[in-house]
Amino acid sequence: MIPRPVPDPAKPVLLVVDDDHMIRTLLAESLGMHGYQVETATNAQEMDGVLARCAVSLILLDVMMPGEDGLSVCRRLARTGAPPVVMLSALGDEPDRILGLEIGASHYLSKPCSPREILATVRAALRAREMQDAGDSRAFGFLGWRVDFAAHELFDPDGTLIDLTDGEFAVLRAFVERPRRVLARDALLEAARGPDTDAFDRAIDVQVSRLRRKLRSRDDEIIRTIRNEGYFFVPRVVRL
Repeated sequence: MIPRPVPDPAKPVLLVVDDDHMIRTLLAESLGMHGYQVETATNAQEMDGVLARCAVSLILLDVMMPGEDGLSVCRRLARTGAPPVVMLSALGDEPDRILGLEIGASHYLSKPCSPREILATVRAALRAREMQDAGDSRAFGFLGWRVDFAAHELFDPDGTLIDLTDGEFAVLRAFVERPRRVLARDALLEAARGPDTDAFDRAIDVQVSRLRRKLRSRDDEIIRTIRNEGYFFVPRVVRL
């Protein structure tokens, strides 16, 4: 039996979850050549085992797998504060991509996709997470709400912790850092997901709609739609 190499803590660990042996092998070799440590799993159960023993930085997740499918896995991971998830799927229609982003994936790539596209997406997702983790530890407030970007926490005016996906939190951060100005969809998309994203205007509309529902206020409008222009974060934002 070949011994498992000793992990290098300086290298991010990527986890490829796909029931196709060839795809797992190609991704592991391609990403490994660019300095990443790569773990693989054939299904959700094996994925859970890897996550239990490794500090994984990002998960590349197939949608159509036997047993628990990728959508169910992604939804479950989003509830537990897991690493960012890049979904890989042969289901590339707009409703499928929207659903993947809506349930918590940071990016959604349609198969077949080139190794260069996957590498660029991995880098973008890791960069976005690093920027999020390096955010100002001081909290911000608006209309009684409190958000802390370093802790990745949002509390409503009653002090209740509000559950947000990574995508929703990224959109909220874009708004809070640019309050009281009109943000076009392209600008909001880039602010939330970075310039390497392959997402699209409709995905931002979905994220904003979900965020707006979670930011319900009794009397005050928080996110305003500006017809043919974009969105406007209404409240004034203060550092706490």
